[in-house]
Amino acid sequence: MNEDQLRALLNEIKEGRLEPEEALERLKVFPYEDLGFVKIDHHRSLRKGFPEVIFGQGKTLEQVVRITCHLAQSGSTVLVTRTSEEVYRETVRHLPEAEYNPLARTIVVRRGEIKPTGGLVAVLSAGTADLPVAEEAAVTAEVMGNEVERIYDVGIAGMHRLLGQLINIRSADVIIVVAGMEGALASVVAGLVESPVIAVPTSIGYGASFGGLAALLAMLNSCASGVGVVNIDNGFGAAALATAITRLKKN
Repeated sequence: MNEDQLRALLNEIKEGRLEPEEALERLKVFPYEDLGFVKIDHHRSLRKGFPEVIFGQGKTLEQVVRITCHLAQSGSTVLVTRTSEEVYRETVRHLPEAEYNPLARTIVVRRGEIKPTGGLVAVLSAGTADLPVAEEAAVTAEVMGNEVERIYDVGIAGMHRLLGQLINIRSADVIIVVAGMEGALASVVAGLVESPVIAVPTSIGYGASFGGLAALLAMLNSCASGVGVVNIDNGFGAAALATAITRLKKN
């Protein structure tokens, strides 16, 4: 959306030819910015509550940096997932405020205001090997306006570690459980809490884990109630779903 289009829209409202509610509906479907190799949706936050997120994997360094700069220039907070330190080094040359989390492989450029959800999201990891996915979830949930409690390395091989954190876990509005191997942690947690549990299977494990398929199937077949499951290694997706839930606190 350019300035002329926005000015025309505002004039219609001022002159009483357009109701504010109808103007909002128009804004939700306004044209995107076409850069040739990508079409940037600058109004994603109007529809979804958060700007468009850049999935870095499979994109060239130049593509990621250019999209990031265009989103930032529009005043949007930018989140890049599945990216590298090399991409960050080039990004920070253009956007000095860019932040890189090497464990999560995320870049964040904070622009504008993201309204707090008022919600608390607990992110649990079964083991240290699951931390990259857990951190992707934690960073995403934070950037989307949630308070985040990280509770790591509480897998069921040592149940006392999990039970020792139960008070903190139960205080969360939504719980994200990240686990590989057999993926049993999500079921155990869901049997101990009343909050919704979002299970994230990871590709961590020996051969018979089949790159996370064993954990995925275990989580889908959980006998505990209140468990939702996202795709293998999808920490971002889990945090986005958690945020959709915590935003309901305001309604």
